[in-house]
Amino acid sequence: MIDLYGNGGPNVLKAVIAIEELGIAVNRVPVNIMEGEQYTPEFLKISPNNKVPAIVDHDPADGGEPISVFETGAILVYLAEKYGKLMPTDLRGRKTVLEWVFWQVSGQGPIAGQAGHFLNYAADKLPYAINRFSTEINRLTKVLDTRLQGRDYIADDYSIADIACFTWLIFRSHHALELDEYPNVQSWYQRMENRPAIRRVLETVTVKPPAPLTDEQRALLFGTKPA
Repeated sequence: MIDLYGNGGPNVLKAVIAIEELGIAVNRVPVNIMEGEQYTPEFLKISPNNKVPAIVDHDPADGGEPISVFETGAILVYLAEKYGKLMPTDLRGRKTVLEWVFWQVSGQGPIAGQAGHFLNYAADKLPYAINRFSTEINRLTKVLDTRLQGRDYIADDYSIADIACFTWLIFRSHHALELDEYPNVQSWYQRMENRPAIRRVLETVTVKPPAPLTDEQRALLFGTKPA
């Protein structure tokens, strides 16, 4: 049994999709980040960076005590290695999957997040910041489009690299990103949507326009916990 901490959003959906693809029994544990539940001592023991998602595996491969994992790249690698799926074991194939997972967690995800932040949530609309991150998320999408030329999936076979890169594109409207200029990404995205496990997950997802934040919510999400 895996406990999965987190409600929704692109990062949580990475873990949700991987778990669904692997057919793992899961216990969903909600964490209301709008109310500051990510700062509770109990959650910080699992996720010291106070971010969702995080998981607790009650049946680790070493037979020991339950093990917690935080950060989405680490979660995806942990699950793929434990269950022997979604990542090749040969040197070159594994290397390629890890490259693109790290590309996503260090580039595509954070840059999309910044683009969405300055477009939708920043108290002051800063044209430089909006242009900077909008330009960069488009550049990164072009990188992905080039990689997918002649490929069905990012590392040829379906893997955690595809899961990692897919979920932020679900929320692309929040980042003013259109896929029309990226035909390879668009075709790949449609293939991803048609996977049965992903279809089941997407049935539970509603992409809404970003809602206005109160000052307290903005502090909880983007600053430090109010005293």
